[in-house]
Amino acid sequence: MKKDNFLKGAFVATLCIILTKILGVIYVIPFYSIIGSRGNVLYGAAYNIYAIFLNLSTMGLPLAISKMVSEYNTLDYQYTKKRTYKLAGSFMIITSIITTLALILIAPLLAQNIIKLNIYQGQTIPIGALGYYTSEYIAGQLTIVGITQVIRVSASAIIFVTLISMVRGYLQGMKYISASSISQVIEQFVRVVVILLGSYICMNVLKTSLSIAVSVAVFGATLGAISAYIYLSYKKRKVPELEQYVPKEEEKKITDKSLFKKIITYTIPFIVMELIGTSFQLVDMFTVVRTLTSYGYSGTDSSEIMNIVTTLGTKLNVIVMSIANGIVVSLLPSLTSDYVKGNIDGVKDKINKTLQIIFYITIPMAVGLSLLASPVWNVFYGQSFYGPKVFRLSIFVAIFGSIFTNVVVTMQSLSRYKKMYLGLFLGFGFNAIMNIPFMILFEKIGLPIYYGNLVATMIGYLITIVICLVDINKAININYKQTIKDFFIIIFTCIIMSSVILIIKQFIPMNNQSRLISMLIIGLYAIIGCIIYFSITYKLGMFKRILGFKLKRKK
Repeated sequence: MKKDNFLKGAFVATLCIILTKILGVIYVIPFYSIIGSRGNVLYGAAYNIYAIFLNLSTMGLPLAISKMVSEYNTLDYQYTKKRTYKLAGSFMIITSIITTLALILIAPLLAQNIIKLNIYQGQTIPIGALGYYTSEYIAGQLTIVGITQVIRVSASAIIFVTLISMVRGYLQGMKYISASSISQVIEQFVRVVVILLGSYICMNVLKTSLSIAVSVAVFGATLGAISAYIYLSYKKRKVPELEQYVPKEEEKKITDKSLFKKIITYTIPFIVMELIGTSFQLVDMFTVVRTLTSYGYSGTDSSEIMNIVTTLGTKLNVIVMSIANGIVVSLLPSLTSDYVKGNIDGVKDKINKTLQIIFYITIPMAVGLSLLASPVWNVFYGQSFYGPKVFRLSIFVAIFGSIFTNVVVTMQSLSRYKKMYLGLFLGFGFNAIMNIPFMILFEKIGLPIYYGNLVATMIGYLITIVICLVDINKAININYKQTIKDFFIIIFTCIIMSSVILIIKQFIPMNNQSRLISMLIIGLYAIIGCIIYFSITYKLGMFKRILGFKLKRKK
């Protein structure tokens, strides 16, 4: 198994993450038709609860492991590298077991609240005389026992997902990016197959209850994680250096206590970054509906818009943000290694290269998805009045989120924690304070009021980005001149691409009722847009300079 350089690692990781996200979005359409609306509510509630507990279990440790392993590998501290992996791994296993047991124990309470807070068939479920529901209480086809069962089945995945996260972080730190990334595709593929096949057999062949069908679907996460772990274990055994180490004298001075302290120190920034990123969505959840209803929107419309901003639109945004996530996987160990070796020129080059790649790929993707908002939304979610309108602007949040993620990870690689925290809290603070004022401002100037919160979110991200980039420049004296130049070239090229598409739109409209026609329209416009964008940027030499290769012409 060969190590991956920065660009190859970023490319493979990005490709695999995109495939994973596409699988995660596409399966929703047949799955929801199998289990129906009640099954959708049950699966969504159980999976969201599982995701929260999984985050509590891992707590940013995989990326921290990746950074520490890269650091010690660069110093040739193989003994310490191995100890770090074992110590962090033991800690993650303990937290995963505790988290799993906690979820199993409180599952009945969570199930009770899911019943209490949801509405079925247009009628609010009444609360019992004692303020709680008995286990036999039925809401449609959902019972406390059934929901508890689904939540407990989902808990079975936590330990296995934690294990593969640990191995991935280790391999990424060693710059074995491909194996780590391919394991994600395997995990998602197995999960989707189990979800679709399992739920179909339960509902249409065995005629089981809805809770059993959803339980089988949820168990797909466990089987997917086990499959990925088997693959990673096989790959890990093919790397001899992972098992061969001879302790040096200076390594013997590094105690387990100091290692554990360093693990926690490296983990906290990743936790803060994740919490702040999530908090941007929480601000919308607490402000959008209240502001919209105060300006005359119905409760139904307000809730639908909030759902589009915080959930449905975000699921589509991850297609664009996959680029950033793929780069992060390769960037963190590579930057850490260069910084530890004192290769500041390499650090500067990778930071600029990262920004250029994000600009080069995410901006035209976001512009294209914005122009195709109606057919894209129709393919994934069906016809909607507000969906395409909100998504047309919300997709650009993905660009800022992508830059935000990589810039913050860069700050962590350079150990610039003070300014990183300042940037994170100022950016989030702006979003929290200005979300409602921006919505009011947009209403007053005649623009859709729900665009206000999206713009506030983008500016919040931008504040963090600027503070971090300025501090990076202060730390290593980096020159962003070429990156800024590339940014404006990309914007100009996207304007040309958009103009051509808007002209063609006059002859081939995008609004329709059929999902199949929408897919054909998306394909047609995507081909046209790609030809225009890549032709112009290729002529300008950006393929060679940014992506590191040049297209060969046939003689």
